[in-house]
Amino acid sequence: MFRDSLADFGLDDAQINLCEKFYELVIEQNRVMNLTAITEPQEFAIKHIIDSLSAWDDKIFQGVETLADIGTGAGFPAIPLKIFKPHLKLCLIDSLAKRTEFLKKVVAELELADVEIFHGRAEELAKQKNFRERFDVVTSRAVARLNVLAEYCLPFAKVGGKFIALKGKNFQEELDEARTAIKILGGGEILIREIKLPTLDDSRAVIYIDKKKSTHEKYPRRESLIRKVKLGVGI
Repeated sequence: MFRDSLADFGLDDAQINLCEKFYELVIEQNRVMNLTAITEPQEFAIKHIIDSLSAWDDKIFQGVETLADIGTGAGFPAIPLKIFKPHLKLCLIDSLAKRTEFLKKVVAELELADVEIFHGRAEELAKQKNFRERFDVVTSRAVARLNVLAEYCLPFAKVGGKFIALKGKNFQEELDEARTAIKILGGGEILIREIKLPTLDDSRAVIYIDKKKSTHEKYPRRESLIRKVKLGVGI
């Protein structure tokens, strides 16, 4: 069922083999650290791999080479996207060293080229020249609300690039809450694509946000401010 689900999505045998190996590595590591509560093969294929791949759109990704994944965790959505589109050059960022060490193992075992992995906090790395406004696309599948994710992620996207957020059923509420922050951070046009995953009834969406202008140097703020004080409210 794992292979069938991915074949139905359009992956070829070689790509499915890599996804299977990725699944095995995640499950093995999950025995010693918490990477995912989803361990059944088909559920993993749908809720992690296909959900990650739902971010792909041929039009939106036309000409895209560099992708930064912020708060990448076990590598979602970046690793499935890399398997699906090997030309992508990835930058994986996570604040937990154990996760970044695991991702280095994944990259080595799957023999993925052009993947850099960094242990650090997004709000600190985004201030550094090597990261700030350097990427065609910035993705995040993190559990933080969109107004928080926007401040973490938009500073990494180059002007003319995109921030792509994969969100659950409350996507519209989160977007309405985040619109002011997105504008302040340099975001422009917003496109929402609702997603239905195979066998699931829940609603999801991929939110594509254009980076219209450069993010002011004072953003992102300290984590305590990002989480407690919404942009546009007393700022």
